Amino acid sequence: MRILLTTHGMPHDEVTLRLGAHVARNAGEPTTVLTVAEDEAHRAHADEILKHACELLADVPSIQTKVRIGHAAREIISESEEGHYGLVIVGERTPPNLLARFLSGSTSVRVVEHAPCPVIVAKGKGGPIGHILLCDSGAEGPLAELVPPSTETRKTGPALLARFTAQLADLLQGEEGITVLHVMSQISAGPGVRGKQLRADFEELIEERTPEGELFKQDLLLLERPGVRVRPKVRHGLVVDEILKEAQAGDYDLVVIGAHRGASWQRILLDDLAHKLLIELDRPVLVVR
Repeated sequence: MRILLTTHGMPHDEVTLRLGAHVARNAGEPTTVLTVAEDEAHRAHADEILKHACELLADVPSIQTKVRIGHAAREIISESEEGHYGLVIVGERTPPNLLARFLSGSTSVRVVEHAPCPVIVAKGKGGPIGHILLCDSGAEGPLAELVPPSTETRKTGPALLARFTAQLADLLQGEEGITVLHVMSQISAGPGVRGKQLRADFEELIEERTPEGELFKQDLLLLERPGVRVRPKVRHGLVVDEILKEAQAGDYDLVVIGAHRGASWQRILLDDLAHKLLIELDRPVLVVR
């Protein structure tokens, strides 16, 4: 897999580079480290940024460097499209307060919205990924990976897990623990989902052969690989709230969510939920599409 790792010479980029070093070791192809200079007058500074990045990535095999000139988000998106990368890793500067975080049109958010491939937004401590929280509903269509599906939408199978395993599972070191989280919410439950199911844990769902229980079985099979420990988990409540609570309680190193590049009202609704998670999570977030 080709990985695009971005750096801007800012203090928060140390987190991006540490995380990128861990992920890139199993990439199998050269990793490109990109920095964007505002204009040609800043190219020498960009070269210094890349030199420092390569020093931090000394133990990563086959590093390539590149400078692009222009607006940071626009150039990262263009490079991700032109270079046919399988993964982009970007950093995020922590704004001074919550209001600033919601109002900021950050480079990382723009890249997540427009890049053609999965994106990791690096924040928090960075470093090795040992414990992953994968937030999956198993549904297809708008909001599929962020809204718990009804019985009808379950028919299409585990969408996010299928994409995660197809695109990114080969990057796992073989020592990770993955928690597959489903949030049971009465707000989004469809006809045929009984109240008891909305309060059940995963053992009860599997035992009663509910659609959710069958999906858990599929999840375990999809993620089965040597050294990777998979644990299904159910939480009950509002989707975003429960994902945030679980991320904090479990002290995860990476949170995986899904996104579709929808249009019109579908895009607006999706962005509302995904944006909240991107902004409020205090650790690396992988957005799979």
